[in-house]
Amino acid sequence: MRQQRCLARFLGSAALTASLAVGLAGCQTAGMPDITGSLGARGEASPDVDPQRAVEIDGQRYRANPKDADAALRYGQALRATGQRAQAVAVLEQATIANPSNKTLQAAYGRALADNGNFQLAFDTLSHAHTPQNPDWRILSVQGTALDQLGRSEEARRYYASALKMAPGEPSVLSNLGMSYVLTKELPKAEEALRQAYDSGKADARVRQNLALVVGLQGRFAEAETIVSADLPAAEAAANVAYLKQMLNRKDGPGIGARGRPAASHS
Repeated sequence: MRQQRCLARFLGSAALTASLAVGLAGCQTAGMPDITGSLGARGEASPDVDPQRAVEIDGQRYRANPKDADAALRYGQALRATGQRAQAVAVLEQATIANPSNKTLQAAYGRALADNGNFQLAFDTLSHAHTPQNPDWRILSVQGTALDQLGRSEEARRYYASALKMAPGEPSVLSNLGMSYVLTKELPKAEEALRQAYDSGKADARVRQNLALVVGLQGRFAEAETIVSADLPAAEAAANVAYLKQMLNRKDGPGIGARGRPAASHS
């Protein structure tokens, strides 16, 4: 009964998903969207590189030649990886002005805008980053998350469907689809999509986190705790469980996301 009351409070809150995909241990900036999946630009940072060191190195290269598209891509990614989202937008905006025909840059700029809560501009920018004749499923998925944040979930799901036609079973797209259903309070459908993503064997930690939250919101906390703790070191598992408990027991729901809208799932 207590879990049901918590669920009712969450579903009744306009801020339901402000923290759903920010990472259960607080790894991301609270209130900002965290779109599952990557656009796969050349500038994606290696997971083995220290993020702060990457900012220093890539920043130096970028400042030496701000019009260098590859340098801007790498620096923008490094800034995003360290939570400097507004700075990433500024760098990539100038790079797209200097390289207006570079679709990889446009894609990275659109992704950075979505990260920063500029959803309409992100959607419009990403629309120019590919063509109907040569679509990119990663871009379609991010466009879907932007539409979800704009309150256009039915339209967003058409973008996810198109992305899944190009990349069947892709867990990042399924995760974003699942969180789209959370926004419209369709938790069984959300769980179905997230289960499919989780069972693919290719899902990252954010998929597991999103699934645990959706399961917990349906009152099955023990199961959610098992999901969020699986295959993690004890300290990290405990931190994730504590954060999950905090979210499910807060009386007034999570905080409002960017521009007063709940934050979607997901980089």
